[in-house]
Amino acid sequence: MSSSDSQLADWRDHALKLESEINKVVVGQQQPIRLITTAIFARGHVLLEGDVGVGKTTLLRAFTRGIGGGYERIEGTIDLMPNDLVYHTYLGEDGRPHVDAGPLLRCGESLAVFFFNEINRARPQVHSLLLRVMAERTLSAFNKEHYFPHMLVFADRNQVEKEETFDIPSAARDRFMMEIPIAVPNDSDIMESLIFDTRFHNADKLVENVQPDVLHFDKLNDIAVALQDHVQASPTLRKYALDLWLATRNPGQYGVKVDGVDLQRLVLAGASPRGVSMMMRAARVNAWLNNREAVLPEDIHVIFHETVAHRLVFSPVYEMRRTEIARELLSGIINAISAP
Repeated sequence: MSSSDSQLADWRDHALKLESEINKVVVGQQQPIRLITTAIFARGHVLLEGDVGVGKTTLLRAFTRGIGGGYERIEGTIDLMPNDLVYHTYLGEDGRPHVDAGPLLRCGESLAVFFFNEINRARPQVHSLLLRVMAERTLSAFNKEHYFPHMLVFADRNQVEKEETFDIPSAARDRFMMEIPIAVPNDSDIMESLIFDTRFHNADKLVENVQPDVLHFDKLNDIAVALQDHVQASPTLRKYALDLWLATRNPGQYGVKVDGVDLQRLVLAGASPRGVSMMMRAARVNAWLNNREAVLPEDIHVIFHETVAHRLVFSPVYEMRRTEIARELLSGIINAISAP
């Protein structure tokens, strides 16, 4: 085993240790925890899908404690402006105006996790600034360049109220590697614990149970590059991934069917080249987490919906049933395309 192989094995042990620590404090969410771990090592931003109060904030705070670095959060509101991400002004005790760094700048280059809660309540101008920072990891403010080399953005969308909300356009959704659903656990014992076990009632104290700095946030970029180079995809696997991509663009040609849906009218745009690239990045990480040096079809299957569904653009007539149709469509594609 080379030194690089040994280092990757050591980091995998630390990644699995991190998962174990998170699962101790956020119960019943093993699959979302694995997907977030995958996104962290694939260095991809994440949309979170879920109802209010399912533990999204606790989950992200627990991950931040486990990887180190800074955590910042902002709430999307109708009156939020782009500058509110950068700085805020106030009157000091001396009666004079003062300027403090906003959530994007407060941690400097140590910012590891930035959580934008209810992003669709914020105006498109705010989305524009955030997306630019996500893509470039830099921001000009106060006559200098600020860098965010280690930052991952997590954003949650309010899926219930539609008043005073702004849909995230498809080009903006495409910047996120995954959209991960987080649902209430359906295990009755876990549900009872969440309601009656008082240790789950104090999020601050609960997060403190996570072992700090299991990973080092400022090393993740380097290890991500190393594992992407290390985990291989065979020619047949590449052809399989290409077929999956083409099927998202024209599913009818591959014999895919969705009940009650005219597939000729359904898909206005399939997955983008960026989206398929992110799909393969995530699949390589999943293979690595399972101690494999080559991607298998199952590595794609386990992240396929989360990396592709939010990128699909449907005809407006089908948007009200988007979640249900996307899941049935992508399952149909997996079943229709023969795996190598």
